[in-house]
Amino acid sequence: MANRWWVYQRERFPLFVHSPVILAFSLSAVSYSALLRGATALPGWKPCFVAFANSMLSFLQLRLADEFKDFDEDSKFRPYRPVPSGLIKLRELGWVWGACILTQLGLALWLSPRLIGLLAVTWIYLVLMSKEFFARQWLKERPIIYMVTHMAIMPLVDLYTTACDWVPLGYKKPPHGLLWFLLVSYCNGVVLEIGRKIRTPVDEEKGVETYSFLWGRRNAVLVWLAVMTLTAALAVEAARGIAFGIPATVLLGSLVAISGFLGARFLAAEVPGRGKTLETIGGVWSLILYLSLGVIPIALRYGWHR
Repeated sequence: MANRWWVYQRERFPLFVHSPVILAFSLSAVSYSALLRGATALPGWKPCFVAFANSMLSFLQLRLADEFKDFDEDSKFRPYRPVPSGLIKLRELGWVWGACILTQLGLALWLSPRLIGLLAVTWIYLVLMSKEFFARQWLKERPIIYMVTHMAIMPLVDLYTTACDWVPLGYKKPPHGLLWFLLVSYCNGVVLEIGRKIRTPVDEEKGVETYSFLWGRRNAVLVWLAVMTLTAALAVEAARGIAFGIPATVLLGSLVAISGFLGARFLAAEVPGRGKTLETIGGVWSLILYLSLGVIPIALRYGWHR
């Protein structure tokens, strides 16, 4: 039993890969909110823990939603995956989903019952996503609209994560300037989504609609770099709100340049497996992006005021 679930997480939701980015995402969301309201002390462990645990469970729920909505397609084109192969049953994943909801509810009650309203909004959107907004075929025929609507979950999760800071303190609305961080989160979700679906022709799979297949390798890389550049610009504006604009510009500008080099290298030769490089740099990009918008600035500010 334990081995089955270990195989599932390794293939479908690798904890050791996702945890660092989700931790940086959640801690930075809490820290950014704290910085906007003028805090000079590090956030308490309790809001940080709830933010991280809830974010991890939310992204796990996204994976579970994919398993349900893609089951027929996976059974036809990707029968080697854990669920269509029968290693894990959809019914079992349903129980995991329920456990996630109960855990999230318990965490919200523990930190602040006022969080439940925002949590419910996220749940509702997750359910709509799992049902493909009741327009599966229409969305499948319009991949850009599909991506845009599904990425809206990112700022919703982000809003709840920041709320772990400001709601328990009695604030009735988010600190001024938080919108920039939410926009960054949305666009960064697009960067990750496109980056993980760019492949060389030999790595393309039948039935898998990657962006390199839909748009062509060159266009997919150009769109990926364009959205990354837009994300960097939004992140710099967000960083300016917490007096970290210049360092963020240097860090993120350097990463955009490195990503541009790797994108050009990917296009220069059709080397099998090279698309994985773009997915990897996307993960590094996300890690540095979120650290520069919360954890690093608040650590520096805390050090200055000690």
